[in-house]
Amino acid sequence: MPPAPARREFRCPACGRDTWLLKKPRYDGFVRTGDALLCALCKHEFADESEIPFKDSAAPRVFTEADRPRPVRVFDESEKNRMCRHCREYVVNPFIQRCGLHHCEVEATDTCPAFAPRPPPAPAPF
Repeated sequence: MPPAPARREFRCPACGRDTWLLKKPRYDGFVRTGDALLCALCKHEFADESEIPFKDSAAPRVFTEADRPRPVRVFDESEKNRMCRHCREYVVNPFIQRCGLHHCEVEATDTCPAFAPRPPPAPAPF
C-alpha cells in the first residue's frame, strides 16, 4: 500500500470550501514523473503549489506559560542520591530486587541509613 499523500489545509478557489491538498503521484508507464496537486473535495488540479491559497498553519494559543503545571518534585535532593538503586549493596535479578547487606527485598526508590554509594563502572577495554 503506498504512503498517504501529504495534506495541507486551504480554501479551494474552484469550489470555495475549506479542504485538504492531495499530492498524488503521476506516472508515465512505470516511471514517476511528478505529483498532481488536487483539491480533496472537487478534484480541481493546481499547476503549482505557489497558486494554492493555504490557510495560516499557526494553531491558536489558548494557554499561556503561566497555565502550565509546575514540575513535580517527589524526592529532595538529599534523598535522591541515597536511593537503593545507587547503593553498592543493591542486587537486581529478573524476579526480585534485594539488599545484599540486610538480605531483604527492596525497591529501587527505597532509602536506607546504611547507604554506601556504588563505585563508578570501569571503562570498557577496546
